[in-house]
Amino acid sequence: MKNKYLAIYNQIVRQIQNGSIEPNTTLPSENDLGEHYGASRETIRKALLLLAQNGYIHKIKGKGSVVLDVSKLDFPISGLVSFKEIARKMGKPSKTLVPELTLIKPDKFLMNRLSVSRDDEVWKVVRVRVIEDERIILDKDFFNKQFVPTLTKEVCEDSIYEYLENEVGIVISFAKKEFVVEDATEEDRQYLDLGIYNMVVVVRNYVYLHDASLMQYTESRHRPDKFRFVDFARRN
Repeated sequence: MKNKYLAIYNQIVRQIQNGSIEPNTTLPSENDLGEHYGASRETIRKALLLLAQNGYIHKIKGKGSVVLDVSKLDFPISGLVSFKEIARKMGKPSKTLVPELTLIKPDKFLMNRLSVSRDDEVWKVVRVRVIEDERIILDKDFFNKQFVPTLTKEVCEDSIYEYLENEVGIVISFAKKEFVVEDATEEDRQYLDLGIYNMVVVVRNYVYLHDASLMQYTESRHRPDKFRFVDFARRN
């Protein structure tokens, strides 16, 4: 059969989508799948590669192909929204933990990221986002104190953007975002419920005010099975 790997791919996708193959289960080995579908190992590998590329499985060395939860949470790529706003739209129980809130002197890394000098002060905020009792996002926020004079744990647990816009009077305008996939760090494992996953999706955010001043640099580290990053594009 021509493109037999596509037929195998589509059959496995249907089984994942209808729940016949449950999330976090491991698919049979390439040899076992080949016997089941009457296909060569190369055909099975093509089907598995397509499943991985489209977010249905995650290949883990020494374990095999683990099925991901396809009921992922939509996370907008182009929008500039807070976690509180996203959680509200999701309609799922959520909370924010704040293990660290400190005022620091920037090192060379932050001096480059925030365009600040060694004499400036920077707020460092570490927040863990919990949805349905699972710790799935680690946010590491750095704010230029010139624009954010005060911060409290209560504000960080609620919404920093609401506080800045409604109480401080800051006008947040636009952001530049970078998306990468990285190996999970010890810090990721400390704060997130990663389970079997050894990778995280990292969104690096540079947030600017209405006058193009750089106010914030953020690293937002996501558990890979819980999010689908979405956007809407129109061809001009």
